Amino acid sequence: MFTPLPITGFTGGSTGQWRVTGIAEVVGPILPNAPFLSIATSLPNEGVTGAWTLRGTASNLRYTTADERRQLQAKQEGLGRPAATCGALLPIRKTAEWWAMAQDERRAVYEAGSHLPVGLDYLPGVARKLYHSRDLGEEFDFLTWFEFAPEEEAAFDHMLVRLRACAEWAYVDREIDIRVTRV
Repeated sequence: MFTPLPITGFTGGSTGQWRVTGIAEVVGPILPNAPFLSIATSLPNEGVTGAWTLRGTASNLRYTTADERRQLQAKQEGLGRPAATCGALLPIRKTAEWWAMAQDERRAVYEAGSHLPVGLDYLPGVARKLYHSRDLGEEFDFLTWFEFAPEEEAAFDHMLVRLRACAEWAYVDREIDIRVTRV
């Protein structure tokens, strides 16, 4: 029997678990400002109204090998750590050229850009979870949620600079950087 993956909704509105400290355009149009970010799973943000809602599913690791998964599991800590009072939501959309490639071609670009080794350099200080949105027909392909302690923010910013320099980022045609602090 098929069990659908739970959908997580991120809503920018007047209430939420996280206070929005900034919304920055990286590539493409920005989202409207909102004072708070609400995150809900299963029936995402039912009854919550806001300036915008982004939805995604946390599915399998699509570009990660078994060895890479072991490396991540050995270093990455979970979300919700008490000290991790800062967060970032990065909605990302890739180009049609990216999606026209076969899975192995996308994996080759991912490997060439050293995406995973860059991320590993910032563990365990920065925790993350990837949500897939493309298959839901959403305006973004991926939603990446990060949590970190305030003293890790400079390292997080450095990680983003390095990731955006990877070959894979040549295929990004929309990205927004939403920064938050836990309420």
